[in-house]
Amino acid sequence: MPNSRPARPFSKTWRPRARLAGRRLRQQVPTKDSILATPFLQPVRPYISDDRLWALERHSVARGVAMGLFMGVLLPVAQILFAVAGAALVRGHIAISAACTLITNPLTVPPIYLLAYEIGGSVLPKDLNLAPAWTGAQHWLAQAVHWALTHGMPLMTGLLVLALGSSLLGFAAVHLLWKRAPAGRAPLPPG
Repeated sequence: MPNSRPARPFSKTWRPRARLAGRRLRQQVPTKDSILATPFLQPVRPYISDDRLWALERHSVARGVAMGLFMGVLLPVAQILFAVAGAALVRGHIAISAACTLITNPLTVPPIYLLAYEIGGSVLPKDLNLAPAWTGAQHWLAQAVHWALTHGMPLMTGLLVLALGSSLLGFAAVHLLWKRAPAGRAPLPPG
């Protein structure tokens, strides 16, 4: 015998769950004050405590996304530290800048670095050979320098190109998507 109860619309059953999930997420995300209360941030607290660096405004978020993507792709270590410092310099959203560095993780690093190596190899001239300048050095040093020049230069050049491209795309995407957002919704308050 089929169920005799009328089916409830999907949106009515989904909304309370979404609100509950949003409430849980907001409870777990650290606030600006709890982040700034961290002891190791004591030396830089005056530079990152400005409310404009934590406000969800279009220009601030766009600069934060651009800085986070740039540092996330370009640097293999200390990405979050440099992204936060860069966001403070360009007046970008600090938390979003730190979150955007997570574009590189153990799953995405190999394809990003392979793509960067291919891009760098296509951008650099084919006859780039600086290794003979190091022939007087010890054998292992000469091999290391040769590897860095033949493989490291294309990789670093490609990473720079990818970092610049992704930051520009992220900046433009925030501006385009922010304009298309529904007008009836107010942005989330900071902290």
